[in-house]
Amino acid sequence: MNNTRIPQFDNRFLHELPGDSEAGPRRREVLGAAWSSVMPTPVAAPSVLAYSPEVADLLGLDVQDPGFAEVFGGNALYAGMQPWAANYGGHQFGHWAGQLGDGRAISLGELLADGRRWELQLKGAGPTPYSRGADGRAVLRSSIREFLCSEAMHHLGIPTTRALSLVSTGDAVVRDMFYDGHPQAEPGAVVCRVAPSFIRFGSFELPASRGDLPLLRQLVEFCIARDYPELGGSGEVLYADWFRQVCTRTAVLVAQWMRVGFVHGVMNTDNMSILGLTLDYGPYGWVENYDPDWTPNTTDAKGRRYRFGAQVAVAYWNLVRLAQALSPLFADVAPLQAGLDAFRDRHAAEERAHLVAKLGLGTFREGDDALMAQFQQLLQDGEMDMTLAFRALGDIDLADIDLTDIDSGRPLPAPLEEAFYSAQARERVLPALVEWLQRYAVRAADSGQSAQQRRAVMQAANPRYVLRNWLAQQAIDRAEQGDTAGITDLLEVMRHPYDEQPGREAFAAKRPEWARERAGCSMLSCSS
Repeated sequence: MNNTRIPQFDNRFLHELPGDSEAGPRRREVLGAAWSSVMPTPVAAPSVLAYSPEVADLLGLDVQDPGFAEVFGGNALYAGMQPWAANYGGHQFGHWAGQLGDGRAISLGELLADGRRWELQLKGAGPTPYSRGADGRAVLRSSIREFLCSEAMHHLGIPTTRALSLVSTGDAVVRDMFYDGHPQAEPGAVVCRVAPSFIRFGSFELPASRGDLPLLRQLVEFCIARDYPELGGSGEVLYADWFRQVCTRTAVLVAQWMRVGFVHGVMNTDNMSILGLTLDYGPYGWVENYDPDWTPNTTDAKGRRYRFGAQVAVAYWNLVRLAQALSPLFADVAPLQAGLDAFRDRHAAEERAHLVAKLGLGTFREGDDALMAQFQQLLQDGEMDMTLAFRALGDIDLADIDLTDIDSGRPLPAPLEEAFYSAQARERVLPALVEWLQRYAVRAADSGQSAQQRRAVMQAANPRYVLRNWLAQQAIDRAEQGDTAGITDLLEVMRHPYDEQPGREAFAAKRPEWARERAGCSMLSCSS
């Protein structure tokens, strides 16, 4: 290494939790163990395509070091790395799926940097015991999407795993993107994702489902000691405090998703972080024309279990599954119910805070929730872009426009006009929208804020730039032709999502018509 800090690993997950007696990637059921030792499978020609400067600096790693691509492509290890795949289960689309585990993710170790702990995990590094017949690899398109979104979400202020690097492998990976019997060879890649912990709800569900209470208790106590060291006490009191923390962190997370219009797409319990982080970027997306029933996941197209408007309810359902898994550790369910109630209370508080900020209302008053609900209905009926519409409200000078003339033919303020996807839908909602704007202007004027204060608050709550699927697809198209500049350009824009960026207006545009139905630009499969 050429950097000034030599990586230091201590790998508590391996040293303090029981491991699989067998090493290697042979597919198998793994009992009584939290992890299996497995090495990444070497690749032909690892090459760094992109990296996050902030994460590299955070970890003290030198991306320019000649060995960096070898390590983060899966061909080599730094001293102290001890690769493993985690063993966990989960509920998928509402049904218990049994043992799942890290099927295409391999953790390299827990890096200590500046007094913090970071687990480094390669996604797409080859088969593990949990690959369930798959190859453990990842294609370039899905890897680009995970790399970009991890960093975009961080800069939006949303709890998330991070991404250090995107490395091409030089190998082809065969995938059937549409699950229609037409697989194709695609370029392979590996993402290094980074988090203090990758423990999931499903990590506790699996031993509970097997009646392995000693392992369940050991996992709980390990997670508290390593990841929640601020908690004190012991036994059920400690477990209850910890579960409450998990519930409130999850409430904060989902409220943040709803604030910016993010849809996770696969909210299975094995994709829910015990730290309240956004975990596993598969078929995600941002709501464009506002629709609470929209999901980006083709696998979920019929049932729409994980649609935008259901995410709060699904998060609660997942926490109930976690509570059920933990219940053998409690003499009474009351402490677990208290944690679930804390989720509801914290989410309600977060939702109100975001409502006030997004509309620039100062403090919450009775009737503000109805004002927001009416605007959201207008967005839906008018086929308006969620990101553009909320940002437009902050850009409008309410004291400088005559709202009484708009419904007689005068256009809406320019920022709002840009938010419509359909001229016909605009005409349908125009009278109601103007009436709403008039009421909103009165409420905003009574907020006790100056126009400048209101605009600053709203700009901090309503991003100008989000990682729209069609933007990511454009970067993917270029990268598959050998041009990675689209990745770095998009990453740079998403590092400042709330700022006006002159010359970058194209990254803030609403979805173009060509992207409405194109693969990768609207809905995506789990292999996307």
